[in-house]
Amino acid sequence: MILEHVAIYTNDLERLKNYYVQYFGAHSNEMYVNPTTNFSSYFLSFESGARLELMQKPGIPANKNDTVVEQHEGIIHLAFGVTTMQMVDEKATELRDHGFSILRGPRKTGDGYYEFETLDPDNNRLEVTSMFVVGKAD
Repeated sequence: MILEHVAIYTNDLERLKNYYVQYFGAHSNEMYVNPTTNFSSYFLSFESGARLELMQKPGIPANKNDTVVEQHEGIIHLAFGVTTMQMVDEKATELRDHGFSILRGPRKTGDGYYEFETLDPDNNRLEVTSMFVVGKAD
């Protein structure tokens, strides 16, 4: 079994779609619109085969959780994998240079990842990660 896709509601479909296309290499389908329910969405596909559905519909309330500082139950982040620690550093620099916050890292974790945490334009928490060999010198 595979995880087919993850879905996110947003109040700005184009902004969020463009972010994932520009910074994470997503490929977007054409916007789907249901005129009866006023629902719109894009499916974004990634190199791995994973997909992200971005959705918009009037009347969806804002998330009341603090996604920037606090943690909460439920889905807390999306993780994007790259093949090298250098690629993690390069992505952190690119996002920082374009005005996006880096919450933590890049850093080595105790479970064998090299990663940083950031936020997308809707303050959804993201990680960019690469595996490293524990105990290996840089």
